[in-house]
Amino acid sequence: MIKLVSSDIDSTLIDNVHPICERNVQAISYLKEKNVTFVLCTGKSYAISKDFCKKVGANFGIFGNGSHCVDLTTNKVIFKKSLSISNLTKCLELAKEYGMHVHANTDTGIISEKLEYLDLRNSLLFPGKIDIMEVSDIYNTLITGNTEILQLVLSSSSDLSELKAKLQQVEGISITHIRKKGKYRDNVIDKDYEYLDISTSNVSKGNAINALSKYLNIPQSQILAIGDNINDISMFNVASIGVAVGNSYDEVKAVADFVTKNSAGNGGFAEAIYKFI
Repeated sequence: MIKLVSSDIDSTLIDNVHPICERNVQAISYLKEKNVTFVLCTGKSYAISKDFCKKVGANFGIFGNGSHCVDLTTNKVIFKKSLSISNLTKCLELAKEYGMHVHANTDTGIISEKLEYLDLRNSLLFPGKIDIMEVSDIYNTLITGNTEILQLVLSSSSDLSELKAKLQQVEGISITHIRKKGKYRDNVIDKDYEYLDISTSNVSKGNAINALSKYLNIPQSQILAIGDNINDISMFNVASIGVAVGNSYDEVKAVADFVTKNSAGNGGFAEAIYKFI
């Protein structure tokens, strides 16, 4: 019996163009009727996602690919993990060497020199919802400032495999590599690009779900995870059932226990809920 449902947001619960479809809204109401804990688990920051999570009635939110967990009914922070100044410095030095676009996520907003890739996308998707701090020198701002940084995001239209390999030599960080190219192109800003999402060590959606399930005393055998992207695979690894919606990356479909016929915009989330709960 499933007692906890963890779902990604973008391209899983909603698509890139339309608001949440009615079938998915009804499925969330169904979870409430069944007393199933509903968790939204996103790569986005708390500042960007909190209003949407509360609006759709999620019980808990996991943000920043697992760096930040909040009880949305009480606003209690279950855990929050930030990058050290030492690791920020090392990552920023490599970012400068490779000419990366850099932005940082805090628990209140975004720090960037110029909105260009993922930070531009989020500003367009959530207009007026994000505290954006534009600075002239993000390297000095992040290293010398007192702001707690939960995620550092390095973006480029080039292949980031070499930079990722260099960053993997830095101890104490977690790296998520997302490619939004070809059929996965970012249609919001009409651009192909890749980004490296960097957090402190052992941060992942899967580790966050595992920690929350222990906090709630819900065993992994009673967890359903739904996602579409590479960073959702770790959720599948700690869940009894992992579901990829129809529009998922091929790598995600390959490891899922079930793939929905419907895409995010057509109720893929709802299809998974009604099949397994």
